[in-house]
Amino acid sequence: MKIGILARNENSWSSTQLREALDRRNIPYICFRFPQLIARVGCKPYVNINNIRVSEELDALIVRPIGRGSLEEIVFRMDILLCLERLGLYVINPPEAIEHCVDKYAVLAILAENGIPVPRTAVTENVCEALKAFYELDGDVVVKPIFGSKGVGSTRVTDPEVATTVFKTITFYHGVIYLQAFVPHGFSDIRAFVIGDRVVAAMKRVADTWKTNYSQGAKPVSIKLDKTLEKMAVKSANLTKCKIAGVDILESPEGPLFIEVNSQPGWKGLQSVTKANVADEIVDFILSELKK
Repeated sequence: MKIGILARNENSWSSTQLREALDRRNIPYICFRFPQLIARVGCKPYVNINNIRVSEELDALIVRPIGRGSLEEIVFRMDILLCLERLGLYVINPPEAIEHCVDKYAVLAILAENGIPVPRTAVTENVCEALKAFYELDGDVVVKPIFGSKGVGSTRVTDPEVATTVFKTITFYHGVIYLQAFVPHGFSDIRAFVIGDRVVAAMKRVADTWKTNYSQGAKPVSIKLDKTLEKMAVKSANLTKCKIAGVDILESPEGPLFIEVNSQPGWKGLQSVTKANVADEIVDFILSELKK
C-alpha cells in the first residue's frame, strides 16, 4: 500500500500530522505538489510524478489545499483529479466536493435547497442589483470574495455610499458581488469536523471581532454538539460530497445558520482542544474506505 499527499506545502502542520499518522502505521507515502505532475493523453503513463505512475502505484490520494493559481492552472488541477478518479484512484476529498466547496454561492445554494438553514445571501455581477440587495438585507452586510478562505477579503459594510464603492470596485476587476446579511453571533462560531458520517470533534472559535477564523486569532474552545446540530453538520458535508469537511455554523438569535463547508480544512486549532487525534481519524477512515 502507498498513499499520496498532494499539498502546497508538505511541511505544513496538517500535512505533517498526516505523515506522522501514516508513519505510525508503517504505510509508505509520497508528498508532492501539482506543478510536479505531468498528464498524458493517448499514451502512458496517464499521470505521473518522476517515475511514479500515480493511478497505478498509489492506493489513495489525500488532497490538501491546492494553492493559488490562474484560472487555467486551477481548472487543469481539477481535471487531473477527475482523471485520476476515473482511472480508479481513491481521491479524498473527491474533486466534485472540492469544486462545490470552493464556490461560496454553489455550496450555500446546495445547503439551502436541501433544508439546511443559511444566512440570507445575494450574489450578482450588477452594482444596481447589489445595492438593492444591500437594502433588502437591512443595510448591514458582509461582502465576501466568492472564492476565498480564512476570512481574507471579507468586509462588513453598513453605509450605502461605501457599499456602492465596494461593489463598483469588485465589478471593475470582473469580480462577483457576494453579500450576506450580517448575523449577530457574539463574536464566535462553531467548527464541526466531519469524517464520513460522524463529527469526530467540534470547537467554538471565540474572537475579539466579528471575524472568527482561527487563522486570524480566534481562540478555540472544545464543545460537544447536540444530536440535531451534529446530524445537520454531517448532512451538510454529505450534500457537498465531502468525505472530510470543516462545517462552519453561526449561532444566531433565530437558531443555527450554516455558512460554509470547507473541503480542505486544517485542524491545528481544533487539535489543541480535542482528545481525538484528527490525523489518525482521517487515515483510519481512508483505510476503511479502501477495504470496501
